[in-house]
Amino acid sequence: MQIDEIDVFDAIRDVKDPEYPHTLQDLNVVFEEGIQVVQPNGQIPGVITVKITPTVKHCSLVSHISLCLRLRLVRYFGPQTMDQYKVDIFVTEGSHDQQDEVNKQMNDKERVAAAVEIPELMQLIEECIKELNV
Repeated sequence: MQIDEIDVFDAIRDVKDPEYPHTLQDLNVVFEEGIQVVQPNGQIPGVITVKITPTVKHCSLVSHISLCLRLRLVRYFGPQTMDQYKVDIFVTEGSHDQQDEVNKQMNDKERVAAAVEIPELMQLIEECIKELNV
């Protein structure tokens, strides 16, 4: 299955914000122009890049949002499809006070793997994506 930018946006736009009772699309955290997809080519995996714009420059939940997006993509497209893609999530240039640190943290495989092992964090993530149908 090939995924394009519209598919990715459709998958993530209705994810709920962990702080506010709105979707990430409603808050302009995710937007179509912030998504880029490079298709897999033989043994080379594809790349899905998502830029997010936090609601405030000091947002402390930006890494939580990135985990919500990652889990949503796997649930929406399935693990078999997502195994063909690398997912990179970055904050939009100039949108966060600790941009470089946050970008590194959101894309660190070991941190992501450790984070999904924390029951309280997974409960928060599940709350953000629970009402979404595949």
